[in-house]
Amino acid sequence: MDLTEKFDAKYIYEHLNQSSSLEGTELTLGGYVKTNRFMGQIGFLSINDGSCFKNIQVVYTDKNFDAIRLGCTIKATGTLHFTPEAKQPFELDATSIELIGDVSDSYPLQKKKTSFEYLRTIPEWRMKTNTFNAVFRVRSTLAYYIHQYFHEKGYMWIHTPLITANDCEGEGQVFDVVADWKHPEEYFGKKNVHLTVSGQLHVEPFALTYGKVYTFGPTFRAEKSNTTRHAAEFWMIEPEIAWAHLEDLCNIEEEFLKYVVSHTIKECNQDMDFFNAWVDKNLKSRLDEFINKPFRRVKYEEAIDILQKAVKNGHKFEVSDIKFGLDLGSEHERYLTEEVFKGPIFLTDYPKEIKAFYMKQNADEKTVGAVDLLVPGIGELCGGSEREADYNKLLNRMKELNMNVDLYQWYLDLRKNGSIPHSGFGLGFERLVMLVTGMQNIRDTLPYPRCYHDMEF
Repeated sequence: MDLTEKFDAKYIYEHLNQSSSLEGTELTLGGYVKTNRFMGQIGFLSINDGSCFKNIQVVYTDKNFDAIRLGCTIKATGTLHFTPEAKQPFELDATSIELIGDVSDSYPLQKKKTSFEYLRTIPEWRMKTNTFNAVFRVRSTLAYYIHQYFHEKGYMWIHTPLITANDCEGEGQVFDVVADWKHPEEYFGKKNVHLTVSGQLHVEPFALTYGKVYTFGPTFRAEKSNTTRHAAEFWMIEPEIAWAHLEDLCNIEEEFLKYVVSHTIKECNQDMDFFNAWVDKNLKSRLDEFINKPFRRVKYEEAIDILQKAVKNGHKFEVSDIKFGLDLGSEHERYLTEEVFKGPIFLTDYPKEIKAFYMKQNADEKTVGAVDLLVPGIGELCGGSEREADYNKLLNRMKELNMNVDLYQWYLDLRKNGSIPHSGFGLGFERLVMLVTGMQNIRDTLPYPRCYHDMEF
């Protein structure tokens, strides 16, 4: 290694209270240049080594280093000094600076405000900006705690296929996969092979054996939705729990989300300070409420009554024909969470006509044991249900929807061979990243966004 592994920016910031032991330490640090200014006889380089959000200040006296430009990578050797009275709590008094990688005149980032729209056209560079440096660190940390939560709770991680012949959602919004478009059956022997929209159907059999399982991976939707909340390729967290009913599922969702959010914001405190200062000034208070206040439980029929009253009282929705059977839009979801309940809600017991075929049918024969978690600023964060465990009920529902029963016979057979009650939910990972960071566009939570009419790379 070119650099000493023991000391990086993160290590130093975490040990500021032990400055006496680190004061005067000789070390070499490397990183890319964020700023460079020379004040007549002394210069200040601000570099970031990728270990944390905050930068390292390198002090130099050789005017030749004034030519080092934004974006260059350097290696600086010198003495570490702590400066608690200054804005920068420590600095490296450089004895030597080595230019490792220069930048060309075409380097796309400069010391000026740059729009998110422009940065989406250069995703290979945007992680060097403050905002996206923080976004992708939070994204990585969230993923870590997702796995940690499930591991601590005894879940098994199941790797479900990305190529499948089943459409879990049954909406036909799939990307077809063919080895040869002129002969689509040449490779798999089927025409209807596509990229997965969900790992749920494939993970359910494992829940019936292991009890608690989850899958976490990329999923694909060929929706022509050019919105701030939809992407053609995104990641899904999908736990499946044996013996769990709808109320159990709500409790698990709430515990899980509060766990991963609280652990992430604690570890990424520097990044969260930035988001709260520059992206959303109410972010910290909103996340504090998210963690500490219980999520409300509201039935779909109750929500319809609330929305109908809102229309009668003059509230304007783009879709104002509110009635039982309406598939709620984001405007309705946000009204319920932001105006009425002022916090997250579990919306349960939807009409069966607007939900997927596999959801447990309630005794009223008109609703299913489904639940969506609705969150202020986001709308729907995750959706789940108790699964229909009765073979005949599931078969009849599939026939009602004119589904190809033969294609799903393997799934049906689970219900007549040792079936047990089970439930699960799906959480769009990028919407979780939006919740924690305050970012308003899903494209800004994905390293390389794949969206409708948006494919730069």
